[in-house]
Amino acid sequence: MSKIPGWLGRLGAELTELGDRLERRRAEAEEDAAARAGAAPAEAAVVPTGSAGSAGAVPPDGVRSGAAAVTDHVPPPPSYAPSVAARPDPVAAIPWGMRVAAEAGWRLLVLAGTLWVLMRIISAVELVVLAFVAALLVTAMLQPTVARLRRRGLPRGLATAVTAVLGFVVIGLVGWFVVWQVMDNLDTLSDRVRDGIDELKRWLLDSPFHVTEQQINDIAKNLSDTIGTNTEQITSAGLEGVTVMVEVLTGMLLAMFSTLFLLYDGKRIWEWVLKLVPAQARPGVAGAGPRAWRTLTAYVRGTVIVALIDAIFIGLGIFFLDVPMAVPLAVFIFLFAFIPLVGAVISGALAVVVALVTQGVFTALMVLVVVLAVQQIEGHVLQPFILGRAVRVHPLAVVLSVAAGGLIAGIGGAVVAVPLVAVTNTVVGYLRTFGREEALRLAPQPRGASAVDVAPTPAPGSSAGKPGPDEGENGA
Repeated sequence: MSKIPGWLGRLGAELTELGDRLERRRAEAEEDAAARAGAAPAEAAVVPTGSAGSAGAVPPDGVRSGAAAVTDHVPPPPSYAPSVAARPDPVAAIPWGMRVAAEAGWRLLVLAGTLWVLMRIISAVELVVLAFVAALLVTAMLQPTVARLRRRGLPRGLATAVTAVLGFVVIGLVGWFVVWQVMDNLDTLSDRVRDGIDELKRWLLDSPFHVTEQQINDIAKNLSDTIGTNTEQITSAGLEGVTVMVEVLTGMLLAMFSTLFLLYDGKRIWEWVLKLVPAQARPGVAGAGPRAWRTLTAYVRGTVIVALIDAIFIGLGIFFLDVPMAVPLAVFIFLFAFIPLVGAVISGALAVVVALVTQGVFTALMVLVVVLAVQQIEGHVLQPFILGRAVRVHPLAVVLSVAAGGLIAGIGGAVVAVPLVAVTNTVVGYLRTFGREEALRLAPQPRGASAVDVAPTPAPGSSAGKPGPDEGENGA
């Protein structure tokens, strides 16, 4: 029994030694695995640059301490091995400018296709579009009167009815007066035209241009023959004129009904239109709409006042110069004033031609002086004072828009081109300011002591409550 404790002690010592050996072997195995894991990336990086035979080379046991030791023992590729360059990504091979141009190009193509389809749709229903646009212009002119009547206590329906009836009656009376004056002075005008032609013939015979009477008679004969040979075309043009008159009357009826509904229910129509806009863009559109309407109202009101002043002063000048049909010419000047730049030139030229044919060269020159003087006062005094900063359109934009509108939709397109450009300018400016303010509002606010340095501070003498440039321009 005395030998059992000694045997148990030796057995315990051997078990302890066996556990220590197992622990050392486990530690060595972990170190070996870690060394191999560190050497694997280096081998993978070196293998592509070597030959096929170097892929199976195994480094000696002493060189497993790291990637640097493995790369030092990789043999170089043979001299006959071809050098193969790695193919770049196709996206990286295309220059940055070309990629940007391609991205912008296909987007522009999509936008151009959309505009083309939209223009085709508008051209198919051109009469309806022009009638609705005319209704918008008339509504912009009459809506302030409806607002004043409602402030005086009249119901909305009664205020709309009174304003619409008075407006349409005034427009009808003006049209009737013009037709009456033209028909009443037509015989006198024809006699004046005949006398003017005879006087022009005598002036040409006595002029230094050496024009003979035979040449003048030949010109008159050619004109008569041209009219006689083109009788069929003239007849067809007359029939087309009848069709145009029917379309004009239809457009006038559509414009009248549209004006009535816009005056009476314009606010609810606008709210319904806002429901068609996506929810994310609805706040910006809701803010741009009233500003666009104020711009359109200011444009129509200012244009009516300027056209009325032009018609009155030019009409008085023509009347005192004893030019026939002074009142119809003044009405034509008022109507053509709604076509910027081009309308003033056409109406002024018409007045000068009538004065030249009926009263002679001196009277025509005096009418030209009157027309130019009134137009200069209009361009430098009346328009800046009446329109102010509510409608700011560059003269080049006015000319191009009038030309494009005339080419697309004739006289109606030339009339609506400038207000469309003015409203678009207002809407774009507001949306740009609104987007910038929304980006600043949604941006993360600075925290800590740096917030005072990062936050913008108003300039001395400025006020944080002042309206922005777009709001100030549009009467917001």
